Amino acid sequence: MTRRIAVLLFIFACFGLADDWQTATNLPGIDLSGLTAAQKASVLRVMRAQGCSCGCDMRMAECRVKDPSCAYSKGMAGVVIEAIKAGKTEQQAFDAAKASKWGHVPEPKLLDDPVTIPVSGSPVLGPANAKIVLVEFSDFQCPYCVLAVPQIQAVMKAFPTQTKLIFKQFPLEIHSRAFMAASAALAAQKQGKFWPMHDAMFAHHDELSRETVAKLAQGLGLDVARFQKDMDSEEIKKAIEKDVDDGDRAGVQGTPTIFINGQRYNGPITLDYLKQIFDGMLKADAKGAE
Repeated sequence: MTRRIAVLLFIFACFGLADDWQTATNLPGIDLSGLTAAQKASVLRVMRAQGCSCGCDMRMAECRVKDPSCAYSKGMAGVVIEAIKAGKTEQQAFDAAKASKWGHVPEPKLLDDPVTIPVSGSPVLGPANAKIVLVEFSDFQCPYCVLAVPQIQAVMKAFPTQTKLIFKQFPLEIHSRAFMAASAALAAQKQGKFWPMHDAMFAHHDELSRETVAKLAQGLGLDVARFQKDMDSEEIKKAIEKDVDDGDRAGVQGTPTIFINGQRYNGPITLDYLKQIFDGMLKADAKGAE
C-alpha cells in the first residue's frame, strides 16, 4: 500500500466519507484568497464538476477533501485558479488543467533509474557477492507487506546464490504499532536474531503489541531485559528515522517498496514477475562477462 493510499483510507475512516466537498468554500491546500467572489465561485464550480486526473474517480474538490495528499488535484486546482484569474472561461480553465503536467499520471516504468541507497548496518540475508541486491522498505503492520513476505522468500529460494536481501525500516504513521515493531526488529538484530524476529512479527502482524513482541523475543531465546532496553534506546530510534529518511530520498511512497540493484521496481511483488526481471539481469550480466 502506498503512503498516499494509506492516508486516504485513514481520512475516509475519520470523516465517514462526508460530502463536505460539495458545499465547502475552502479546500485543503488550495489558496483562493487572491480571487474575487465571482472568480472563487467559478473555481469551485470547476472543481466540484470535473474529475481529478489521479485515477481516484473523484471530483477535484472531493479529492482535495478526502485525499489532501493528492498532488494531482492540487496541481490541477492551481492551473484552474490561474486561468480563471486570467479571464478564461470555466471550460477553458479545466482544459488548461488537463493539458498541464497535472492532467494525467505518467505511466510508471517497470524499473526506475538507479539510485544510491545507504545500507550500512542494515539486516542482510544472502551471499555478500550476490549479483542482485534486493533492498526492501517495509512495515511490519502493513497488510501488503505481509503478502509480500512469502513472495520475497520464494525469490530468495529460487536465486539462493545470486541474490541478497537488505531490509530497511519504513513504519507508516497510520499504523500505530509499526514504529514499535521496527524497534523490536532492530533490538533483535543487536542479538543476532533479526530475521527470526522478522518472520515471527509478520506471522503475528494482527496482534502486535509490546507484550507480544516480548513473548516472541523470549521464544527466540533473546535476553528480554536487554531487548526491551534496546527497543527504547535513542540509537534504535535514530536508526529507524535514518531508514525512513533514506527511503524518502530514494522516492519511497509506501510499503512494500523494493529496489533491484538500486532501481525501484514498480510491478507486482510476486515470484513470477520478479523471476523474469532477475533472469534478464543475470543473463545480461553473463553476456557482459563474455
